[in-house]
Amino acid sequence: MIIDLGLIDYEDCYKVQKEFARRRKLGEVEDSQIVAEHKPVFTIGRTGRIENLLEDEEALSCRGIKVLRVDRGGDITFHGPGQVVIYPIMDLKQRGRDLHRYLRGLEEVAIRFLEGYSITGSRLEGKTGVWTGGKKIASVGVAASDWVTYHGLSVNINTDLSYFSMIYPCGMRNARATSLAEILRREIPMQEAKAGLVSSFNKIFAICRY
Repeated sequence: MIIDLGLIDYEDCYKVQKEFARRRKLGEVEDSQIVAEHKPVFTIGRTGRIENLLEDEEALSCRGIKVLRVDRGGDITFHGPGQVVIYPIMDLKQRGRDLHRYLRGLEEVAIRFLEGYSITGSRLEGKTGVWTGGKKIASVGVAASDWVTYHGLSVNINTDLSYFSMIYPCGMRNARATSLAEILRREIPMQEAKAGLVSSFNKIFAICRY
């Protein structure tokens, strides 16, 4: 099942994730993908540090930018318009109960997606996510409850990269972000990007068609 929520507040999307995860545990729904863009927000994972946010929270709030502590793995990242996020709601009890393998699978989704644009994506040893040309283009942060996943994968498509200068992405002081639009020097239709990512996801995880 594919649920495209369009541009949505992060907290509202989180509620949808949790509800679908609850229903997946009960067997009321099949493995699903929630696809979304978010209004500007910085999220800090379970192991994240507020010191990796370089702007004052109050000042950000005045600009309508939220800072949220969330229950995924990883440190701080940015979500905003022009970035596609896929939140898989999947029962890993039927897929080997292996979160590490699942993380690598999400990275492979982004790598295969980028190949469609003749871009080489790679992993960085000891880190999660996907990099190209020395810059990070995709982030991965997951959580699971009773082996049912939520949170997931984000890929910068037409993202305003200036937001990443307000943080140390994933807690890395020298990390820089890039986007598909920056690399190709053109804006990418968001529906095209969503369809491409979902198609890549389905090839890796073999759920269903978009």
